[in-house]
Amino acid sequence: MNISFDALPLISDNMSGIGYCQAGLVGEMIKSHPEDRYTFDYFSRKDHEVKRNRLAAYMQKNCDINESHFSGFLYRSIMNIIPVPYSLFFGKKSELTHFFNYIIPPFVHGKKVVTIHDMVIRAYPETVRFRTKQLLLTGMKKSMKRADIIITDSEFSKTEIEKYYPQFSGKIQVVYCGVNTEKFYHIEDTERIEKTKKNLGIESEYFLYLGTIEPRKNLERLIEAYNILSKRDSSVPKLVMAGGKGWLNSGIYNKVKEYGLEERVIFTKYIPDEDLCPLMNGACAFVFPSIYEGFGMPPLEAMACGVPVVSSGEASLPEVVGDCAVIVDAYSPESIADGMYRVYTDRELSDDLKKRGMQRAADFTWEKSAQKLHDIYKAVLR
Repeated sequence: MNISFDALPLISDNMSGIGYCQAGLVGEMIKSHPEDRYTFDYFSRKDHEVKRNRLAAYMQKNCDINESHFSGFLYRSIMNIIPVPYSLFFGKKSELTHFFNYIIPPFVHGKKVVTIHDMVIRAYPETVRFRTKQLLLTGMKKSMKRADIIITDSEFSKTEIEKYYPQFSGKIQVVYCGVNTEKFYHIEDTERIEKTKKNLGIESEYFLYLGTIEPRKNLERLIEAYNILSKRDSSVPKLVMAGGKGWLNSGIYNKVKEYGLEERVIFTKYIPDEDLCPLMNGACAFVFPSIYEGFGMPPLEAMACGVPVVSSGEASLPEVVGDCAVIVDAYSPESIADGMYRVYTDRELSDDLKKRGMQRAADFTWEKSAQKLHDIYKAVLR
């Protein structure tokens, strides 16, 4: 097969969950199926060498790059108003092109696959950045109409797409995300963990949240829960909140000030890849109270590290964590506080969650997911 990938999520300055999803699938597929030909398509107005270096990790003998020096920002801004053909910039050599970030541009040559990760734009539009909202509202339905196959990350997301766009139900296939076990694994080296903690200004035990700092992650209720927990027991570990700043996050920081928790809630700087695993391993528990996730990779990554997880029971999260986490009510700060306290104080429970969590995470492999996606490509081309 002659396959192209839209490489934008892979070359962004700070890779998001969408980028990590694409990286896992694409990287594994290229290794597992060297009989196929792969091309990375992307727009690049500047920093060409930086972008090529970011793609270097995926490049094998069967890979090429297809770089257009037109403005990608301009193209994405106008393509839903003026349907400028994508093939003008990237040609007509590929048999199939996969877009991992919701949108298929107009007039793409060959078969077209799009990944729709979730329906947050319909379920919680107030939590989406204005520019992203406009792009999705004007382009997503067209995108699904253009697609030969729609990929989504979970059965939950499949039902959500069918709920809002029932006319496309016959096109939807579920391909789970996996865990990068070269990046997330159990660490016995306490010196490495302590070094990472010191670099981030963390001095003792801590609960950890890792993800974007934004409203749909339910972080205001997490801070309320931590305030309840601190009043119940002043000796509980601090709360570390790590991740890039998202949209509409001022209320999250204001909650910390409102409760006077500035010394107990630590917001870290951006975490480089090499520090993510030791940071995760150092936590007494990983807390993920999100109200809406298409998949939710961070809890699975915590499980792979052997860290007990406290998760909300919303959206796709029960599908991901199964019975290997303490499930809490996302809309109840008291429930979240109770879950955190249970994991911290019940050593037997904590040890059991560590063991079973690692076993569950081992079932979610990129190799398995990439093979399923490859089979879908073959079926589409047949």
